[in-house]
Amino acid sequence: MSAAFVLRGWPARRWLVALATAVATVVVVGVPTVLVPNPVFSREIAVTAWAWPVLLVTAVLSGLLAATYIRAGAVDPPAEVPADAHTSRWGAAGGLLAYFAVGCPVCNKIALLALGYTGALRWFAPVQPYLAVLGVALLGYALHRRLQGELACPVRPV
Repeated sequence: MSAAFVLRGWPARRWLVALATAVATVVVVGVPTVLVPNPVFSREIAVTAWAWPVLLVTAVLSGLLAATYIRAGAVDPPAEVPADAHTSRWGAAGGLLAYFAVGCPVCNKIALLALGYTGALRWFAPVQPYLAVLGVALLGYALHRRLQGELACPVRPV
């Protein structure tokens, strides 16, 4: 059994949550980072070639991860469901890293305050691709853990 087996068994409700979360991720990350052009925000450094692929992968993984938190059926949950707080932390950290990765290096107030304009360009900008890889990896790990939990402990209808 694999993660693909679990995904094939998802009801439409989970797929709708995954789609809605993916779209919301593109909007929430893409608008302030100006990957999605808008009149509210501006960007001083051009968008990198890898920013859109990272955003799309992040959106898909975030959507699938969010959908794992939706109950698959109309059954009552077990009396005690151990919460996997670490999985949600890994997912949140991955999303945050991906946000920092696709953003403008000098528009990031944290990098700008810590490193200055030149430092943000010299030190933060070259690190952004690594942040992207780490963010996507953390989201993938969190999703993998959630799907493995569904394989290991499936909730059966009563």
